[in-house]
Amino acid sequence: MPTEYRTLSVLVKNEAGVLTRIAGMFSRRGFNIESLSVGTCEKPGLSRMTIVALSDEDEIDQIKKQLDKLIDVLHVEFLDNVPFVDRELILIKVKADTGTRLEISQIVELFRGRIVDVSVDSLIIEVTGDQGKLKAIVDLLKKFGIEAVCRTGQIALARGNKD
Repeated sequence: MPTEYRTLSVLVKNEAGVLTRIAGMFSRRGFNIESLSVGTCEKPGLSRMTIVALSDEDEIDQIKKQLDKLIDVLHVEFLDNVPFVDRELILIKVKADTGTRLEISQIVELFRGRIVDVSVDSLIIEVTGDQGKLKAIVDLLKKFGIEAVCRTGQIALARGNKD
């Protein structure tokens, strides 16, 4: 079975220590979390976590079973088995002078990004999209000199209605 990036959506109680218990479960079993995003959701007192892990099918099934055993976990959904929408936010600080600002601005516009900060020798760019889009803009901006990158981590929801 091939090792691939697997995406889980996990509904949890919004209480102190939940994140630590979930991260500890991954660590104890030797699974690395590639991306983790968590925030409150549509239900008061609950949070939704999006976890991306590099694993094969047997390992991801084991992760899901272990998560289901935690009392703070209310629902685990393996998103790779259903159509889903995912996004990530990236901030990119890139070197920019009067000679390169126009070209950088055009690239940002093509990617539907925004320039959120301008200084004498740099710009900070905000872009939202899937991982392919974010990789593409980073690759295009490398020639100008990337000074820093900060990413939120992937968030995801299953498409459509549940029966």
